[in-house]
Amino acid sequence: MEKTDSVSRKKARAVEPLDALVGRRIASRRTALGLSQTALGAMVGVSCQQLQKYEGGRNRISAARLHRLALALGLPVEAFFPDRPEPAESAELIMIRSLAVTAEGRAMADGFSRIDDRAVRQALTRLVEVLARAA
Repeated sequence: MEKTDSVSRKKARAVEPLDALVGRRIASRRTALGLSQTALGAMVGVSCQQLQKYEGGRNRISAARLHRLALALGLPVEAFFPDRPEPAESAELIMIRSLAVTAEGRAMADGFSRIDDRAVRQALTRLVEVLARAA
């Protein structure tokens, strides 16, 4: 059975945003160092055309080649990737931090943690909630 042209043709891969970002960072560093694509390509063993594809994000870069590029450009590999976003703080963590910033808050938290009787802890919690609403 013969394949039709539409089946045998490879679909063009969409450029991934991360591949494009890595490529832009390589290009930026290359130009900052005053290197041509031909010169950098020769340093890492690829053609100028291949380097153009890397910098445009059209071709993905293997780990080994990215390592060679990082060495040639004098950067750590992680410099080509976005910073890891800080996890958003939960409301509970924000509340605990706001309690811990004052001496009174720290003393209250310390004392509260030493109360063994659950009913007393609940009563104290209700009292603090009423006082907070009244303030």
